[in-house]
Amino acid sequence: MKPATKLWKLQLLAAQRRRAFSTSRCSRDNYAFIGLGQMGYQMARNLQAKLPPTDNVRLFDINKTAAETLVEEMKSQQAGGATAQVSESAAEAARDADTVITCLPEPQHVKSAYSSILAVDLRKRSQSRLFIDCSTIDPSSSREVAAAVSSALPNGQGNFVDAPMSGGVVGATAGTLTFMLGAPGSLITRIEPVLLRMGKRVLHCGPQGAGLSAKLANNYLLAIENIATAEAMHLGVRWGLDPKVLANVINISTGKCWPSEVNNPVPGVVETAPASRDYKGGFGIGLMRKDLRLAMLAAKEADAKIVLGDRATEVYEAAEGEERCKGRDFSVVYRWLGGKE
Repeated sequence: MKPATKLWKLQLLAAQRRRAFSTSRCSRDNYAFIGLGQMGYQMARNLQAKLPPTDNVRLFDINKTAAETLVEEMKSQQAGGATAQVSESAAEAARDADTVITCLPEPQHVKSAYSSILAVDLRKRSQSRLFIDCSTIDPSSSREVAAAVSSALPNGQGNFVDAPMSGGVVGATAGTLTFMLGAPGSLITRIEPVLLRMGKRVLHCGPQGAGLSAKLANNYLLAIENIATAEAMHLGVRWGLDPKVLANVINISTGKCWPSEVNNPVPGVVETAPASRDYKGGFGIGLMRKDLRLAMLAAKEADAKIVLGDRATEVYEAAEGEERCKGRDFSVVYRWLGGKE
């Protein structure tokens, strides 16, 4: 074969491949994101931005304005991200979704959302649906929803997993969240790419429900450490110690913990901590009280003896009840104690 003839045939084959590719239907993955609070809003934004333009994200929140505002933000900043639309209900958002992500405040909200989603016939798809709940709820409620999904979508047509996160609003905004995953090992390779569009780390904790157990155990410890740190700092300042000197001692000694090093409750010790901006932002005291309540409920169900939870709950309830502390970061316990600011 002459070189010119061979080159012509290669060019013809390449052109045929290009035409076939251009006329073939691109695969589209459909996502639903339900719950656009402080965390969910930022998570949905990161998810959409990191998905290809061939994909679609449907958004729903009871605050329709939040969903509409987010879609407008996505359109104005869109640089190759998925298309985004507002849905009128959780059921509508999830109807055609391959992957449904929920991020809701309380167990009753999660149950209500999935009740409406499962009321629609979702079995008319060849691909199995994946339901990822990023809410922080009790493991029993999560297992109840998982059972409802399995009943409505048997034989692997639908899989419900729990993936609560750590990192707060700052981590949600920056896309640096850590997810604690409760799911069958066989689903990890499908779930991880989704979560890593919203965070930087996925920790597989065991079967469904295990992610929530790990999250609540961690937050129980955090709740106690926060009060202890506030008391220790309050005590040291009353003794006349410079709070920065005391914090430095603690942070190179055995008392070191996240509340002492990163989220120190004394204003000015850590400039980036909520305490240094009138305890605004951060992890709200109401959310900490909620997580502590859920941890204690789960401990009771597991017949696990805990002795500090009741007193810690009293502290957070009392602090949240004061106007000067209400709605602020949970480190505001230091203010409630009468700490020097």
